[in-house]
Amino acid sequence: MDHSYRAALGGAEAPGGRSHSGFAPYAPAEPEPLPQREDAASRIFAFVDDLFFQAKIQETARKLNVKVEFVKTDKDLSDRMKQNGEEKPSLIIFDLNNANAKPLSQIPKLKSKLKKTSIIGFLSHVQGDLKQRAHEVGCDMVLPRSAFSQNLPQLLRRHGAPQEEAPLQ
Repeated sequence: MDHSYRAALGGAEAPGGRSHSGFAPYAPAEPEPLPQREDAASRIFAFVDDLFFQAKIQETARKLNVKVEFVKTDKDLSDRMKQNGEEKPSLIIFDLNNANAKPLSQIPKLKSKLKKTSIIGFLSHVQGDLKQRAHEVGCDMVLPRSAFSQNLPQLLRRHGAPQEEAPLQ
């Protein structure tokens, strides 16, 4: 059977790398990896037990040379922070559906201790009530799972970069 008609339908590229609609296909740019530092402490911690998202976060972090540590409880987080010394985390990621982490009770405690740390939560796009409660308890940003996945490289790069020294004036 001849399937050559498929090339004439939408989705196939025409000569010159353009689609039949006349526009070049969209491919999001991958952010540049950060310079690799073996001695760098983790600045990003994640309360994520979903294996799909753990793998996605780990792979994205590896590509960007960013260290991300997965924790299960607030005790794990405080132990890891003690190992890091004085440096506070830049970002804490919560899977708001992770019942073991108790995100709605943990976020206010962490927010009071770590004032400059950003806390980002992600959830299913249909969980409007949970999104509202997460904002109320102190979550800086709440994203649907799809938006979190799409913005993950930019989030990890921004928060995984070493802190810039403020110029003295």
